[in-house]
Amino acid sequence: MAAELKSLLLHIEADPRLAAAAGGVVRYLADAAGIENDAIARLQSAVIAACSEAFEHLTADHPRLQVTFTRFSDRMEVALSHLGEDSPAASRDTIAGFAAQGGGTGSIQVVLAGFDRVQYETHDGEAVTRLTKYIGQVTPGS
Repeated sequence: MAAELKSLLLHIEADPRLAAAAGGVVRYLADAAGIENDAIARLQSAVIAACSEAFEHLTADHPRLQVTFTRFSDRMEVALSHLGEDSPAASRDTIAGFAAQGGGTGSIQVVLAGFDRVQYETHDGEAVTRLTKYIGQVTPGS
């Protein structure tokens, strides 16, 4: 009996091939959760784009992005975090555009396409952007 993947942690450098690998992880988790193929493709593209944007915030002192994938019974979460300046892995404008539902540019829609919730926080010099996809009929507040 194969064990189900519940959480995976990647530490990646600013390399597009590693962003693609992170996209592959979310694709695997979404497929295992029974999400439709079109939605899976949007999630995968969103994670690749979010990683690529986060790479811009990495520094020589802190050259790695930490990407944590977690599968819960009702949702999947992808947390992108980095040390250094207190800026999110996905820019504040990106998050504001998501909250405005279409009030932004095409790149904003690409970065967050397919995710139901976006959170941003900083603590102890670490900036975290958390992307959440609810599975099934579960939505926040229901």
